[in-house]
Amino acid sequence: MNKMNEALLCRGCPPNAQDPADQAEITGQVHPGCAKLDVYDWLHDIPHCVTENDLVEVRFKNTRKVYYRNVNSLHIKVGDLVAVEASPGHDIGMVSLSGELVWNQLAKMHIQPDEYEFRKLYRKAKAVDLEKWRNAIAREYDTMIRSRQIAQDLKLDMKIGDVEYQGDGTKAIFYYIAEERVDFRELIKVLAEEFHIRIEMRQIGARQEAGRIGGIGSCGRELCCASWITNFVSVTTNAARYQELSLNPQKLAGQCGKLKCCLNYEVDSYLEARKDFPSAGTVLETDEGKAYHQKTDIFKRVMWYSFNSGTATNLVAVPVERVWEIIHLNEQGIIPDKLAEKTIKDVEDLNYTNAAGQGSLTRFDRKSPRRLRPKPRVRKRRKE
Repeated sequence: MNKMNEALLCRGCPPNAQDPADQAEITGQVHPGCAKLDVYDWLHDIPHCVTENDLVEVRFKNTRKVYYRNVNSLHIKVGDLVAVEASPGHDIGMVSLSGELVWNQLAKMHIQPDEYEFRKLYRKAKAVDLEKWRNAIAREYDTMIRSRQIAQDLKLDMKIGDVEYQGDGTKAIFYYIAEERVDFRELIKVLAEEFHIRIEMRQIGARQEAGRIGGIGSCGRELCCASWITNFVSVTTNAARYQELSLNPQKLAGQCGKLKCCLNYEVDSYLEARKDFPSAGTVLETDEGKAYHQKTDIFKRVMWYSFNSGTATNLVAVPVERVWEIIHLNEQGIIPDKLAEKTIKDVEDLNYTNAAGQGSLTRFDRKSPRRLRPKPRVRKRRKE
């Protein structure tokens, strides 16, 4: 796939429609779900009267979406390429949503329609507009590589991760990542002289950069931030603690260096499952000694205790119901004889099944014994 195809895919356009004439009729070629910025319009079959106060959601490169007012009362459909107002000039984007659901999106993005100043949607993109747009897209990759070299020559502690040209080619947005504040005034001057365009610098985080670059995660699938996540939710180590995961930074961190977004996927299920669990800090008193909590198997509803508070040795599996029973007995001043009736071996034999099969993971590492070739038989020649 060439750079032009990749740029079109970043905007949710199919790569097989690169010609401006084909782009003008691109609506029929866009399928639901072809881009991660798609929004399902469940009101698409309801008749709607188009007015000049209608709002339209337009998507651009990667995760950028902007809302425009349809001042000319155009009949716009999802997938249409449109020319919209920019500062300065105009930009080209793809319609991702129209109609009543746009107001729901505004509420989701916490945008007040009465206070927000919506720009205008001019028209459906013409062949001339699409030709300029295509030429601008073709310059993005070379511009990004050259801008990185310029930033390195100026010894700026920043990394330019992506460049997005405006539809008319008069302006470009440079997305960069930096750990500290960067004075890029000199960089803007050099870039403006180099490319003869207006420059806008926009800082993004490590998660946004990973979403723009993409890659394969430790699960073997495409990164969630590059495939379907559009809004990032903060991830904390509490999510790993609730799921009884090892607090190993190398395993919990994603390719962006931050905590993996997937740590939040099952937190609610774990919190719901452990609502009636006793506190892990409660010490159980028995005739065998004081038992200290070491770990918890949430979905099996088993808590593991050890009689040594410092090390997790000689663990005993105790069901949650038995733990509550011992706690209530201790509150009444009664000390039970045993911590649990079942041992670790009994619990493992009862619940554990080898779903991976009986094959050993190291069976291919063993060298097969070398077979000796049989010696060729030598026939003795008869003496004449």
